[in-house]
Amino acid sequence: MEYYFYILFSESANKYYTGFTSNLDGRIAAHNHPANKGWTRTYKPWKLVHSEVFITKNEAMERERQVKKLKSKDMIRKIIQNKTL
Repeated sequence: MEYYFYILFSESANKYYTGFTSNLDGRIAAHNHPANKGWTRTYKPWKLVHSEVFITKNEAMERERQVKKLKSKDMIRKIIQNKTL
């Protein structure tokens, strides 16, 4: 099984969201689903702008933690453009 670290972007809110999953397509669909009750419900639609594949769940989780610690839209944009980390 593969695991994914992903970054979504909401153009309407100019916000990024990071996460990890073993089912990338299903997870994106869940974020955009009308019945979504989570934080992402307010900022639909979400578009996948970056993803990375990992062999283990722990690796994907660690990558998400690493990116969340950056707390910077500029750093996230650099990751998306493959310029850092």
